Amino acid sequence: MADKNIVTLKKVHHGYLIGKNKVEVLHGVDFEFPEDKWCCILGASGSGKTTLLNLIGSLEKCDSGTIEVDGRDLSKMSRRESAVFRAASIGFIFQSYCLLPELSIRENVMIAARLNGLSAGDAAEKADFLLEKVGLSHRRHHRPAELSGGEQQRSAVARALVNDPHLLLADEPTGNLDEETGNAIMELFCALRSERQKPLSIIMITHNRELCRFADLTAELSGGKLNYKN
Repeated sequence: MADKNIVTLKKVHHGYLIGKNKVEVLHGVDFEFPEDKWCCILGASGSGKTTLLNLIGSLEKCDSGTIEVDGRDLSKMSRRESAVFRAASIGFIFQSYCLLPELSIRENVMIAARLNGLSAGDAAEKADFLLEKVGLSHRRHHRPAELSGGEQQRSAVARALVNDPHLLLADEPTGNLDEETGNAIMELFCALRSERQKPLSIIMITHNRELCRFADLTAELSGGKLNYKN
């Protein structure tokens, strides 16, 4: 049986207005990401990697073409439908962690679950479970500024997984970390995937080719096109 695709892109074009000029960064991308695989996307700075991830995560809409995620056509969703779909099906991890500074780590994880409709009690239970999994149960009442970079990124991993997403999108997740801490985050991804009862697909963009050893597949974005590497 052929592998099911978690993401399918067909003839995807996207660009931005800079002054009066339109600069296109994606030039008719056709691509498929298999379900339950970890795909590492390489590309030079400015190649459009983050743009691609934002489109797959329905944070932006492409100028033309179609993007299907988990069997849903993103172009046919309203803004509200996109938000509901994101909360239920997609987890995000960012280079800058994007934790709310006024909340504790536990509350940062909980808020993602609350936005997906969980009760306060259920959200707290899931947050505590995941913070234990990432080794931060003893730090759950601390605020982000009181944690190291690696601890903040582990907190972000817990937040990304709190709604049991089918797809995890990671944008340079080790970009602000030293090599040892970055490798520890990658090992954490591996451990959490192996413990899951259902498939977890990961699309990770990075400029660090060394991290591709953790992934199942490697692709490169160049010249507005995306292709798998051998």
